[in-house]
Formats: sequence, C-alpha cells, structure tokens
Amino acid sequence: MKAKNKVPWRTTLAIVIIAVIVPWIGKHWETSQSELVVYCAHDSIFADSIIRDFETNSGIRVRIRFDEETNKSLGLTNLLIAEKKNPRCDVFWNNQTLGMIRLKNEEVLATCDASLFVAIPSQFKDADNQWAGFAARLRVFIINTDKMEATEDAVSRVLTSNSLSKVAIALPMFGTTLSHYSVLCDQMGLAGLKNWHQSLRVRGIREARGNGAVKDLVAEGVCDLGFTDTDDAFAAIDAGKPVKMLPVRLASGNTICIPNSVAMIRNCAHPQEAEQFIRYLLSPEVELALARSASRQIPLGSIDKNQLPEDVRELSVWAADTVSLQGAAKHDQEVLDWLSDEYVGQ
Repeated sequence: MKAKNKVPWRTTLAIVIIAVIVPWIGKHWETSQSELVVYCAHDSIFADSIIRDFETNSGIRVRIRFDEETNKSLGLTNLLIAEKKNPRCDVFWNNQTLGMIRLKNEEVLATCDASLFVAIPSQFKDADNQWAGFAARLRVFIINTDKMEATEDAVSRVLTSNSLSKVAIALPMFGTTLSHYSVLCDQMGLAGLKNWHQSLRVRGIREARGNGAVKDLVAEGVCDLGFTDTDDAFAAIDAGKPVKMLPVRLASGNTICIPNSVAMIRNCAHPQEAEQFIRYLLSPEVELALARSASRQIPLGSIDKNQLPEDVRELSVWAADTVSLQGAAKHDQEVLDWLSDEYVGQ
C-alpha cells in the first residue's frame, strides 16, 4: 500500500499561525481604525471624565493628547498647523476661541453640517460651520476682601493708583491673558495696548506664571487684587479663601467671555466618529455637567437656567454683555509677536 503524504511540520505550524494571527490582526486593525484622536487644551481634571463617558456611551475608543498648563492652547494650535498636511488629530477641544479662528484661517479645520452647531448662538460659532463655542469662562478681577472692598469703585481706585505692587496678572504670552490683550488691541490699537502694558509694568504690577498663580497670590493675601478667570476664582472661593470676583469690563462696558471651542480637523481619519464626539460635547448634558463642576463653566447652548447653580446663573448675566472676539482674532498673532520680543531673554 502506498504511504500517505505527510504534511511537513513547518507547513502545519504556518497554517496554525495564520488561523490564529490573521483574525487577531484584523480585529486589532479594526479597533485602531475606529480610534478617535482628540487634542484637548481643557483641564484634564474636568475633560477626562467627559471623554470617558463618551467612550462608554458610544463604544468609540478615544486617544487624548493634553498639553502643558502654561501654553497648552498655543502649543496644540501650533502642532495642528504643523500637522496640516498629514493630520493625526480628528477633533480639537480648545479651551478658548482665538486659536480656533487662527486654525480656520490656516485652513486646518473641516466644514461641518450646520445641524451640528444649531444650539449655539451665532456670536459663539463660526459663520462657515467650522467651529463652535461652548462652556465659557469670564475674565474677572479676584479680590481679597480682607484687604479691600469688592466693588468696582475700589478696583478702579487701585488700578489708577501710582503703585500696582499689590496687583497681579499672568504673563500675557499665553492662555486667556493673551486673549485679553488681543481684545484690548482691537479696542485701542497696538500702540494703545503697548502704553497700557508699559504703565502696568512701570507701576510695579506682579507678573505671575499663570492665572492659577495669580489666584494664589490674592487668596493668600500677598496681593489685594488680580486679573484671572472665573474657574480659578472659584477654586479659591471653594477653598474658603477670603475672596470675591467682579467681571473685567472694557471701556465699552463689555465683559470678556471666553468659551471653550470644538472643531473637526480637515482630512481627519475618522470624520463620522468626530461628528459624534462634537455633537456629544455640544449637548445640554455636557454643558450642564461642566456648569455643575468645580470650574463652573457658563453654558452657551439651550439650557434650562433653573438647572444651573446660582453662581453660574449670575455669571450668565455678566456673559450676556460680552464683546465679540472676532475683532480680537485679527490681532492675536500681532500681539503675540510683540510680546515675544518684549519678553525675550527674561
């Protein structure tokens, strides 16, 4: 009888490997392909839980890139511009607006369906549906009530005095202080802004590393007054420090409301998943969650005001007086270039 041909053991091993490994590779590739990449400049302590809830509810895995506290929005904006030809990011969650307008001008952002942004008022979103704002902060004065009265007249007296040694402001090259300066540039021109800035420095204003550091200086009584944001002021209030806040008002009487913003990146790998995430981020549920968080973000969409904490309802009144940031966006790079020269070597 003729013996049966035996399959060589190497061939058998190869068949087993293919049978086991190929399905695993396919599953792994599918997971990798559906992974959403989000660059996020919002504080991770608040953003992470929001994003993880999205993962749980949608089944979409999210890979997040956060950045440094002091220059996070600027750093991520520059990174997205550098990656424009080969984008790695699907969605940018910025903690302010001017950088998003810059990205639009650099043709980094995708145009979305208008229905995605329908709940957001026109003054807080792009007319071409490339980005939308939500969950805002305000520029405010934080005041140590053991040192001075928390009134607009008292603040005005301090700011027009000969010495500002008891007043603090963050270095203006980053974050919302850069946005604040860009607003002032739009209102008074670059020459007027330079004069105002020089006046602060000549009179001895303390320049801190960031808004959080300003908050600490005032909360601990080192300074009487400081320029900061509502989320930092609330951190001091919640810690039981003797502080109150008042809105920063421009010469026009307007406040400075700085929303978070969100956009899809042009030619991103996962546009459908990106749209799902953006729709989720702009939902009443997320805005309400951020309003109820320790940061007390101000909802911009359709929210029942009765569901908001009382202190956030007060902020909403101040936010209604906000200046438009569209003009400031035209001066953002101009201001940054000047400040970079001003602080070089310091």
